[in-house]
Amino acid sequence: MTELELRIAIIEHCRTMNASGLNQGTSGNISVRHGARMLVTPSAVAYAEMTPDMIVSMPIDGDPSAWEGPKKPSVEWPFHRDILRGRPEIGAVVHTHAMFSTILAMARKPIPACHYMIAAFGGNDVRVCDYARYGTQELSENVLKALEGRSACLMANHGMIATGPTLEKAMWAAVELETIARQYYHALLIGGPVILPNEEIAGVLKGFASYGLQEERS
Repeated sequence: MTELELRIAIIEHCRTMNASGLNQGTSGNISVRHGARMLVTPSAVAYAEMTPDMIVSMPIDGDPSAWEGPKKPSVEWPFHRDILRGRPEIGAVVHTHAMFSTILAMARKPIPACHYMIAAFGGNDVRVCDYARYGTQELSENVLKALEGRSACLMANHGMIATGPTLEKAMWAAVELETIARQYYHALLIGGPVILPNEEIAGVLKGFASYGLQEERS
């Protein structure tokens, strides 16, 4: 995709995640890798008013103050940049305050292997990173730790992060994470789910590896 196409796609996905209830207001943000730079949503701009030229471009390596655009980058740019810098297989990062993911994050409850699709995130759970104030380097470091061996995490008292090799797959992962969070939350209300054993998740991971990240639930 060209840079302009990526900018347009970022805005379209921002609007979609709000329209679908995956996010509210301007609380979420999206970034996409474009060569040696990162395209990221600007700070405090309503998605309905966002235009392609407002998407901020900044280096993944080097001086972060060398960003380009008419608006400042999202205050959450540190973890977006650090994820893309430290995980070359990741091409896009989606951060939202999705309802059930955020409820679990507020309770600091990681999501265990309550459904086999937990394996889509790289292991037998989705972790909750330690709390740190939004926009800080400390939060970025906490996120990176929670993402070790994983493609998504919850953020204590904050929200969720989902990643993928492309923006489309990162958004799919965000939807899937919120779906499992909602299912887990409701299972807890009726006594809690039966957790799948580690060997079962290992088998699912092997199956997923044969055809890549599943596009839809089976």
